[in-house]
Amino acid sequence: MGSNDMGNKNQISAFKAIVKDHILLTDGAMGTYYVMHHNGKNTPETENIENPGLVRNIHREYIKSGAKLLRTNTFAANCRTLDIDHTTLRKIIKAGYKIAVEAAKEKDVFIAADIGPIPESVSETPGKAYEKNRLDEYIELLDAFIEEGARIFWFETFGRTEDVEFCAAHLKNVCPDSFVIAQYAFDDTGFTREGISLSTVCSKMIENRDIHAWGFNCAMGPLHMLSLIEHLPVEKKFCLSALPNAGYPQIENQRTVYPGNPEYFADLVMKMVEAGARIVGGCCGTTPEHIQAISHRLFEAKYKISPKTKEKKKTVGWMPAVANPFKEQMDKGKKAIMVELDPPFSSDTVQILQSVEYIKDCADVITIADSPLGKVRADSLVIAAQIKRKTEVETLPHLCCRDKNIIGLKAGILGAHAEGIRNILVVTGDPLPGNERTSAKSVFNLNSKGLIGLINDLNKEIFVNSEINIGAAINPNVPNFDAQLKRTEEKVKAGASFFLSQPVYSEWAVKNLSRIKKELGVKVIAGIMPLASYNNAIFLNNEVPGIVIPDEYVNRFHKDMDKEEAYRTGVAIALECMEIAKDLDGYYFMPPFNRVTMIAEIIKEMKNNEQR
Repeated sequence: MGSNDMGNKNQISAFKAIVKDHILLTDGAMGTYYVMHHNGKNTPETENIENPGLVRNIHREYIKSGAKLLRTNTFAANCRTLDIDHTTLRKIIKAGYKIAVEAAKEKDVFIAADIGPIPESVSETPGKAYEKNRLDEYIELLDAFIEEGARIFWFETFGRTEDVEFCAAHLKNVCPDSFVIAQYAFDDTGFTREGISLSTVCSKMIENRDIHAWGFNCAMGPLHMLSLIEHLPVEKKFCLSALPNAGYPQIENQRTVYPGNPEYFADLVMKMVEAGARIVGGCCGTTPEHIQAISHRLFEAKYKISPKTKEKKKTVGWMPAVANPFKEQMDKGKKAIMVELDPPFSSDTVQILQSVEYIKDCADVITIADSPLGKVRADSLVIAAQIKRKTEVETLPHLCCRDKNIIGLKAGILGAHAEGIRNILVVTGDPLPGNERTSAKSVFNLNSKGLIGLINDLNKEIFVNSEINIGAAINPNVPNFDAQLKRTEEKVKAGASFFLSQPVYSEWAVKNLSRIKKELGVKVIAGIMPLASYNNAIFLNNEVPGIVIPDEYVNRFHKDMDKEEAYRTGVAIALECMEIAKDLDGYYFMPPFNRVTMIAEIIKEMKNNEQR
């Protein structure tokens, strides 16, 4: 074993001893401090190779203020964020670590390799420096740090656990003596930007033996972070870190400015220590003055504090249970009859309410599409709530990932729950048509699995005893159904309990749906879309994704058919499809052009056939 290896071993042993028995004070913000006080015009990370003296001086300011751990100036150092090649990335990483080591020379200070999340998608011109995928790039970052002697790895501002867990597993294999700290950015309600709840993150961190400390940073000021920490159960506060922002920012003269409040900030950080935090410091907006104020308070407390062992009990507002007839029906094994209606293009809801009144005696649930085909319609959650309130019919609004970020999605779900909505169908959302892309952009802050997980976490954290029943969509017509089945299984694990299918017109499609029902143990409701005419069948088969109509059905129509004959043909085909799908858990009708009269007749014929 070389002397460098021995030095790293000693470093980790000393670090573990400090964290076990003392409170460890880290530095404060690098990026915002660089911009605020050093007229930074570049990204802070590139200064590692362009102006290393400046970075070194900032590190030394924090050391002088009392910091016992420095994070390298590498938070956003990745090819996607900085739009750089991999050679430049390695130079930035290696220079960043060397600068921190030089700044701490002959000081009793630890150095942590700082790593932020690598984005999944970027708006930059593709093809420049993205030949490696994200996970490969994480490995590249970690290996570059290890080559420079890093043994403490600080992951911060993450919104989900998977990336950190992947990196921690890699570190265990290639650098088993490393110490891994994982920090996540939560909002004041305890959810990350990816929609993951604090309780979910906490459970995963406790279960993962490759992660040695975890905690909070960024996204909120000290008061709200303190509240989250105080409500954490004691057993989940193992080696907890807390690095809040200075407060909440505002824009002044086109610059982001944080409150200048070191004394107030330090008082609340000390309360976090009393509540169980072992590693403390600052994030955005904090400065050496903030760290010095904490240092003074820690010194006054003799730098060794026994955190309180009691946690505050989380106050959960009383929420009366709302009956969910659809879920009760499914739980009893009874088939459900669902009818989909498209929201209006305007704010006039008279027609859709009339349609509901016409069909409500035939249907158990009215489902409301969410701007299908990417065309703007009234909000599905609002329309579903209005229908339920005015007609007392159970509703199932669709909620797509395309149009809102996580804040908008969560706000809509909370509002829908307040209105008594207890069933939501999560869908990805149809792509925007070409003419819409010039004025509107798809968001996709979450995919369908992520949105299911968000609602499931809300059920556990907020909607206790009055949960939302979560459904998802399934396409049985895809060629590679095994891949579809795997994605469906992931949705079930995320919290989906029932599935509505795209229209089925073949025994093959129904067999695929039966596999889901049998292998995953969930409810599957067959999509039934009656055909209105020859032109309608041709259009659906050729222009609408996810629909496959056999020639046998298309050829039953012809261009010279009158409306009555086409109507009868469409009813007959729908009944045949229902017969094929009779062993599933119900029927999900998608009336052509919102023609509920046709659906009512099909349901009437179905019931007559059952009585014969």
